[in-house]
Amino acid sequence: MAVDEKTVRRIAHLARIKLDDADVEPMMKELNGILNWVEQLSEVNTDGVEPMTSVVAQKMRWREDVVSDGNIQEDVLKNAPEAQFGFYAVPKVIE
Repeated sequence: MAVDEKTVRRIAHLARIKLDDADVEPMMKELNGILNWVEQLSEVNTDGVEPMTSVVAQKMRWREDVVSDGNIQEDVLKNAPEAQFGFYAVPKVIE
């Protein structure tokens, strides 16, 4: 697959990138190079290769799932412009 000038301008338009006329040719070569590289990757035989998320084998670190309110209600309410009864107080809004 080859990218032509019209396609480069369309991609730039969709990406909201201002592309000067002098920049179209270099961008076209760069995009074609990227697409050629992707095509090369598709030629690699990956049969029998398991998918992986990292090149280093890792095990999930598990922790006890404990529900906690953090016991920092006073610290949190220090940020509130106004607090009442241990909660943020906000103006009443009626439409």
